[in-house]
This record gives sequence, C-alpha cells and structure tokens, in this order.
Amino acid sequence: MPTASQTSTALPLYVQISELLIRDIAAGRLIDGERLPPERDMAEELGISIGTLRKALADLTQKGLLERIQGSGNYIRQGGTHESVYAMFRLELLTGGGLPRADILDVKRLDKPDDLPLFGTSAEGTRIRRLRFLNDVMIAVEEIWLDGDAGFVRRELLSDSLYRFYQKHLGFWIVRAEDRVTIRALPDWTPELFQKTPGTLTGFVERFSWADRPKPVEYSRTWFDTDRAHYVQRLK
Repeated sequence: MPTASQTSTALPLYVQISELLIRDIAAGRLIDGERLPPERDMAEELGISIGTLRKALADLTQKGLLERIQGSGNYIRQGGTHESVYAMFRLELLTGGGLPRADILDVKRLDKPDDLPLFGTSAEGTRIRRLRFLNDVMIAVEEIWLDGDAGFVRRELLSDSLYRFYQKHLGFWIVRAEDRVTIRALPDWTPELFQKTPGTLTGFVERFSWADRPKPVEYSRTWFDTDRAHYVQRLK
C-alpha cells in the first residue's frame, strides 16, 4: 500500500485511507469476505497511527463495506456504497484502484481561449494545470477550466479533490459530469518530468461538469498515460 500524504491541502489522513480502500474494493483488488491484515500491520505499512486507521475503518463500516468482528478481524463486505470523494475520478492503475493525488503546475485567471467549447456564463475562467498520480505513480496531465462566475480560486486552498474544494470554499457541488474518451496528442505545456513528450498520442478524457445550474460550470481535459493507467466506468 502507498503511504498517505500529509500536506496541508491534502484530504484528512483517515479519509485518504478510506478512499484508497473504497477504490480497491470497487476495482476488485479487495474481494467480498477477505480479511484485512491486522490493524497494527496495516498502520505501519501505511505510515499512519492506529487511531487514524481505525477512523478510516469506521468510515468503511458506516458505508457497509466492512464488517468488524471482535476477536477475529476486519472483513470486506460487498454491497455497500462506493460513493466517495473520488466517485467521479475514472482513472485507475492497470492493476486496479489507486489513491488519486495532484501536484499543481499553474493557476491563472484568464479570458477563455477560442479553442475551448462553450460552457458557463462568463467570458473569463480560472485555468488549473496539474500532474495526476495514483499511489505516487504519475499517470496524467490535466487542465481544468472553472467558469469565472463560479467564484475565486486561491491556489493555497486547493486540495487534491477539486470537487471537495468547490463544496467547501465556493459553496457548490458537482452533481453530474459527461465524459468523452478518445486519443489526443499531449499538449506543448507537458512538463519534462512526465513520462512522455509533447505531441505523443495518448489517452484523452474531455469532461463537462454541472452544479445546480443549467450550463456546465467546469470543463476539463486530461491526457493519461495508457502504459500506466486506464479509464474505467462501472455500471450497476
């Protein structure tokens, strides 16, 4: 398992662990009836305290994804809710799951360029460029445009989950999204530390996201490394 992030803008540690396990359950890496390792061993492997781990396990229990049997251990239970902070994040490691993380490259308030599709109500928007990781594996470059009328984005307040940031700091929640998945060349701003160079064809996800208003409030485009991750949509 990866160690959890402890940066000031990251999700609380227990939420990170809960999210990691939820994504592993959804991906089938943890199966129904499987017994988790002893709590002390899990906490040591994750680099967290036993108390933090137990808060994460309590969250899973509340969601119906874990059964905690006194004197026996903690057992995975399918059939609960997989809804989570990253419920709309569709990229997974090739082996399944993975805890999402983001490194911010740039945040700017700009006029919307001509190459963007129509969204929102303002001629301006906030552009956020990020590197995306799963379990510390670099898997994607990402550009998000938030409509200018949606609010002011302060870089120092951004967290790994933008949707959580929108809810906490801007007062709205993304309620639905539409993805279009294809292949596209990496943009010219792709940083050198990414595994592939600008112009390389790779996986591409274009997303429109809506809050409680008729027009999309956010538009994003993500170029992902198909050698390290894939796009997954599960239907229930």
